[in-house]
Amino acid sequence: MEQDTPVQSMNGAAVSASKSTTWLGRQGAAAFDLRSDTQTTPTLEMLRAIEVTTLDDDVYHEDRTTINLEDHIAALTGKEAALFVVSGSMGNQLALRSLLTQPPHGVLCDHRSHVNRYEAGGVASLSGAMVEAVVPKNGVHLTLEDVKENVCLGDDVHVCPTKVISLENTLAGMIMPLDEVKRISAFARENNIKMHLDGARLWEVAASGGGSLDSFAACFDTVNLCFSKGLGAPIGSIIVGSKDVIKHARWMRKAIGGGLRQSGVVTAAARVGVDTTFGKGPNGEGGLLKTSHAMAKRVEKIWTDLGGKMLYPVHTNMLWLDLESMNCSGSRLNALGAEQGLKLSGNRIITHYQVSEEAIQRLTNVFQKVAEEKTNGHDLKRKGDDMESGIYKK
Repeated sequence: MEQDTPVQSMNGAAVSASKSTTWLGRQGAAAFDLRSDTQTTPTLEMLRAIEVTTLDDDVYHEDRTTINLEDHIAALTGKEAALFVVSGSMGNQLALRSLLTQPPHGVLCDHRSHVNRYEAGGVASLSGAMVEAVVPKNGVHLTLEDVKENVCLGDDVHVCPTKVISLENTLAGMIMPLDEVKRISAFARENNIKMHLDGARLWEVAASGGGSLDSFAACFDTVNLCFSKGLGAPIGSIIVGSKDVIKHARWMRKAIGGGLRQSGVVTAAARVGVDTTFGKGPNGEGGLLKTSHAMAKRVEKIWTDLGGKMLYPVHTNMLWLDLESMNCSGSRLNALGAEQGLKLSGNRIITHYQVSEEAIQRLTNVFQKVAEEKTNGHDLKRKGDDMESGIYKK
């Protein structure tokens, strides 16, 4: 049995500190949580990095751990500069605020995008911009044709001119092909429109072989990447761009209360997530993310072999189950998952690198129970039932 080690408190009194730790990574609660890759938990390696990190002031731009992380991500993406921020939403909003200079201005994006649906109207409240939310005709991702059909060009005083095209990759786990991104980027540059990428899960695109970080980033003025989803860090995102844009974003970060003092406490963990979970190069060389993609394809096969259908193709680590195809509701799926000790979020399932093999077996049991109930004639898609039962509805 582990013994508690006596230590001295600040007032000199003896206190007890246990040698046990909650920094378990894949051995912790995340192993049975398939609601999101945000549920990944920090590892002992991250804790060790925090123990020896620098403790300088990032508002003064002095913390070497943070500066090294920013320089590293800028190099990985082929950009001049980078800025650490506390969340993906903050990263998107600071990037857009730095690209949008003066109204009237509009942002064109996919109607399902995070900047449109899940950032509390920040584009309007922080940038005073109008959002043009577009439904892609192919049902998967925006195309140049979608953009041309909805963009506002010229100087007609009746319309709000498009000043930024904001794309998301992955979106609903689906990859927007690099060739299509290049087409849209070329059109934007021809028309003096800025480009932003919500690349919170761009790591997943690169790890899947969909294109390197720098290849995608070359098409955009700003890119936002997240450390606290599939990479497993406890907090943080980063935006990259030109020196001038990042300088303005740093100013705006301070204005909205996002400046950090001893930032090394969080950036040290983020660096471990990049190097260990993603990998050493722009394609995720030697990282762990590929395993979550293979796991997602296994889950898809288990579901479809039982007769279920998918709402979207499975490109990376995110699955969208067509629950109606199995006469099931999101709330029923969640309940069956809870019986198996799993945390589910309706029809959206995300496999991350900390999900255990035992979790996949338990999920198989859930799917089999759903199929059994359908066979027995149980109709669980009652009127008023939420077929999705999750925060994110695509």
